[in-house]
Amino acid sequence: MTVNAKQDVDVTVVGAGPVGLVLAAELALSGASVQVIERLTEPADAMKAGSINVPTAEALDRRGLLAAAEQVQREVLERVGPFARKTDDQRPGGGQPTGDQQPGGSRRAPDSRFTGHFAGMVLDADLVDWSDADLAAHTAVAGARMVPQRELEELLAGHVTRLGIPVLRGVEVTALEDTGDGVLVGTTAGPVRTGWLVGCDGGRSTVRRLAGIDFPGTDPELTGHLALVDIADPEKLANGWAWSTRGAYRYGPQPGRVVTVEFDSAHADLAHARPRSRGGTPMAPVTLDEVQASLRRVSGTDVTLTALRAAATRWTDNARQAAAYRSGRVLLAGDAAHVHSPFGGQGLNLGVGDAMNLGWKLGAVVAGWAPDGLLDTYDAERRPLGAWVLDWTRAQIGVMRGDAKSAALREVVADLLSTRDGTTYAVKKISGADQRIDLPGDHPLVGRFVPDLWLADGSRLVDHGHGGGFLLLDRTPDGTFARLAQAWDGRVSSVTDGHATPTGVLVRPDGVVAWASDATDTAAVTGLESALHRWTGTPSSAPDHMPVG
Repeated sequence: MTVNAKQDVDVTVVGAGPVGLVLAAELALSGASVQVIERLTEPADAMKAGSINVPTAEALDRRGLLAAAEQVQREVLERVGPFARKTDDQRPGGGQPTGDQQPGGSRRAPDSRFTGHFAGMVLDADLVDWSDADLAAHTAVAGARMVPQRELEELLAGHVTRLGIPVLRGVEVTALEDTGDGVLVGTTAGPVRTGWLVGCDGGRSTVRRLAGIDFPGTDPELTGHLALVDIADPEKLANGWAWSTRGAYRYGPQPGRVVTVEFDSAHADLAHARPRSRGGTPMAPVTLDEVQASLRRVSGTDVTLTALRAAATRWTDNARQAAAYRSGRVLLAGDAAHVHSPFGGQGLNLGVGDAMNLGWKLGAVVAGWAPDGLLDTYDAERRPLGAWVLDWTRAQIGVMRGDAKSAALREVVADLLSTRDGTTYAVKKISGADQRIDLPGDHPLVGRFVPDLWLADGSRLVDHGHGGGFLLLDRTPDGTFARLAQAWDGRVSSVTDGHATPTGVLVRPDGVVAWASDATDTAAVTGLESALHRWTGTPSSAPDHMPVG
């Protein structure tokens, strides 16, 4: 498919990775005309993220994709299950703090509850306080967390296709001009005029560079590799994570998966982005010899690799955040807005969160009902979380180095992660279950992602929002909240339920609670009306101020 040079669309998304696909889908659900252009002619087959966090899984759930994601997890567990039962998921600090880690160690069956790791220190599911309010509120998507990035892209590609969104492959952006009322985009397939342009084109973002947006941050000091390989002598490798003075490596959790980390000041050509990024100059492919040499250096063995089963990736701990997520009619999302090491599996999820946050807001601007300043809240809400992720990954680098000081710090952190409070804290951060946006309102749900709110008919609130838009839960005895929201019909869908607390919850299209109340009095009605004006703009008819009891 080629770009129609005469095509005039509301939004052009650059990059057909998960971030670009999610954004395009959200825009389409908002009623905007959208197209996606992608430099690659085919989806990349390189190994990438191996799982998703709670907010990403819940984003799929809100769009009716939970069952498909659960099927992916079942298939993944079938592939990795037999091997995972052999792996050594050590307690925090279970590897040697200095010197060369030797193969071997205790073995135990993996826990089905998803925890993750911090700097290679696997978090013990038995230590987690699963009754913690944040974790207990988000369990409905537990069966859809182990979704690798390649499978996620396939799932989202089907979603985009069903929405009728064109994905134009083999097309590169070469120039752009913000004209104030739109963007003129030069591409290898000819010029395109679009109302808005969003760069989801990776750490080496062409859109970011052409828009003149700075990308400050910290330079890399390590080189990492991720590969799926055939190994002639796997018994020479320790299962799980292992440290040495040269770096660290992991073997598992699926057969042939290896990760290496070497503190070597990083390759010069990796100084400004991770090689997996979709934009910019393509990186030299990772060879079998390169992965084998790295694995031998960090493991201290002469292990022999015989084949690459998928394209391998090379990455660094380069950590940068765009100086602005928006410049006029040009915006950035995903790796185009922030890059960092993959430790903790935050990058993919951070980008999907960007797309969910931006999609409905830009869609509202295109539709003409956005309240003043709505689009500015994209940068304001997402920047703090992006900055936190950069620091979360930097902290892990600090305890992974091979020097004696880092080794000593690793032991201290390992002790903390061997406690119930420490493990629970880390799991909440990694899972994203405790993420919060600073929004006005006193109710504890405001700014949080909507929890698993079950209704009297056995459904959940999110089951009623697959088509996008705002959701209002009304549990007042006489439907007071729903009657008020009728003035915003077409933007807000109301769901009535039996009387319980919270009595009312207003959920934005990105799953964030914009307002909530445990009361039904005048103050609650006034609070809802204020939130509706703040987030959904001027009503299409006069709000119904029904008396409340």
